[in-house]
Amino acid sequence: MASPATPQLTVRAVLLAIVLAVILSAANAYLGLFAGLTIATAIPAAVVSMGVLRLLGGGTILENNIVQTGASAGSSIAAGVIFTIPALVIMGFWPDFKYWWVLGIAGLGGLLGVLFSVPLRRSMIVEEPLPFPEGKAAAEVLKAGENPGPGLKILGLSAGIGALVKLAAESGLRMIPDNAAGAGFFGKYLGYMGTGLSPALLGVGYIVGLNIGIVVLSGSILAYNIAIPLYHAFFLHTDPALAADVAGKTAMEAAGIIRGAKIRYLGVGAMLIGGIWTLFSLRKSLLSGVKSGIAAARKGAGANLAETERDLPMKWMLIALVLFVLPLLALYQAIVGNWGVSIPMTIIMIVAGFLFVSVSAYLAGLVGSSNNPVSGITIATILFASVVLMLLLGSDSKIGAVAAIMIGAVVCCAAAVGGDNLQDLKAGYLVGATPWKQQLMLGIGAFSCALIMAPVLNLLAQAYGIGDPTRPGSLQAPQATLMASVAQGMFGGHLPWDMIIAGAVIGAVVIAIDSWLKARGSHFRVPVLAAAIGIYLPLELMVPIFLGGLLAYFVERRHGVVGADESVRDRVHRPGVLFSAGLITGEALMGILIAIPIVVSERADVLALPEQFHFGQFVGLVVLAVVGWLIYRTGAKAHPQV
Repeated sequence: MASPATPQLTVRAVLLAIVLAVILSAANAYLGLFAGLTIATAIPAAVVSMGVLRLLGGGTILENNIVQTGASAGSSIAAGVIFTIPALVIMGFWPDFKYWWVLGIAGLGGLLGVLFSVPLRRSMIVEEPLPFPEGKAAAEVLKAGENPGPGLKILGLSAGIGALVKLAAESGLRMIPDNAAGAGFFGKYLGYMGTGLSPALLGVGYIVGLNIGIVVLSGSILAYNIAIPLYHAFFLHTDPALAADVAGKTAMEAAGIIRGAKIRYLGVGAMLIGGIWTLFSLRKSLLSGVKSGIAAARKGAGANLAETERDLPMKWMLIALVLFVLPLLALYQAIVGNWGVSIPMTIIMIVAGFLFVSVSAYLAGLVGSSNNPVSGITIATILFASVVLMLLLGSDSKIGAVAAIMIGAVVCCAAAVGGDNLQDLKAGYLVGATPWKQQLMLGIGAFSCALIMAPVLNLLAQAYGIGDPTRPGSLQAPQATLMASVAQGMFGGHLPWDMIIAGAVIGAVVIAIDSWLKARGSHFRVPVLAAAIGIYLPLELMVPIFLGGLLAYFVERRHGVVGADESVRDRVHRPGVLFSAGLITGEALMGILIAIPIVVSERADVLALPEQFHFGQFVGLVVLAVVGWLIYRTGAKAHPQV
């Protein structure tokens, strides 16, 4: 453990943290819009920091901790933004992403997340410590940082591979397709099977593991291989308009039309029930955590605390809270033009923000930031805000759905940053860092990421499309599409409520199964929000995630740690996790770079090679298999400390 006198918040650490935060937030924005998932970035950032600071003459463990703290905002701000703000474009309220509005929502929401999480540190990390798995892992990486070379080599190699495969894919050179899929009619039934060819999705699967991989794939199989065939065989005739759309189409086209119009809303229903269940199941722990956090903050306000126990002062926090809330009040007033509505909106945002930052922090402490169901928290916020706004504006209000999304967006950013903040503070606690310096750094990192979100979103929207079912290759933006559907449905929109209700029933069954597994003490669990994401997203995205999880399992078998303690498995998986993080980052950044010439030229095929260089699905499958073998080899090999 380092001494508090060790340099921490140095200029070079702050600048490096900002650069990494911006890069990783752009990468996570692409990944989240593409696959509905983001990854925690603290460990890759810590490895890069150790390597860069060594080139600059050597860095202390606390400097490296500051860098990973600021850089980790790249995943939290990206998640908060992409889960909500694209809904405003999908709903048609914005033609594109407005820079100052996005900056205000993301920046102020992120800063509020930092403030709201401060009183929770003592209760969740010091007095009644939660596991915070990624915080512990980051601390282990920092402690083992005497030799960052192997880790940097793994990251650099895999990032290059991810970037090259993305360049060769459909949005770039078109040498290989994005998916390998097939469909056919079997009498009245319609069958479909396929896989995406993205190395990043293999990496995501390796990081989340086999359990989550099985659950998300099962959700997609339920949608594609059960629900779509059954609907086509027995229910299509009940919707003449949809039947007319499907008539004469190929099996592949018919499956896509039925899924887009009906079946994906099963996932919406499952997500709704999952978000409500998450809050209900955490009610006692949440109340206890909030109470003890506030009590601890009061107790420590004037105490003579050690440097390793000093949080941001409560007095300055309250002043900052007022300063951050006033612009949000002005923003809400600009939307609704009625102080009688904008003031309650602001109050809802403050109360829901503090409440759900506590939920997010607790969940991050239990299952880690990557598995934190922030989207479920946001759904609950939007539902609650919609009910209040319906009383104030009426159920037929044209601005009600937009106002609910605006509240949810701020709360989502705050909750994502709050959970991530506690994860970083756990790492800092284990290495002897000063809490207030980390809290300040996370605020700087979060605001830095917010500065680039609107340009990145506009670039991706112009190049690929976001949440546009009519545009081939459009980024799915599943959570934002869900938020738009829920908000519009509450204010008189037209939604397939029969499918949403059926999805809620499916979600309830999944919750019952998971509760039974929990009661039996099973290591295998069925988180409802993971199942819902699987139902909602295309099958071809879930197959490589499952395959990546399978690779992680094989690595555990190779090292003989299946069923071992989580800390043991984390150490075993560190090389594979770094390789996977590199694949994700390289592919995502290449996706953003490819978007630039597409937007400038206004041609989706601007980089495409001639037809004779388009090699088809088989070559794409071979490339995916080679990348999978590299992940396994990296994870299975004995490495120097990484």
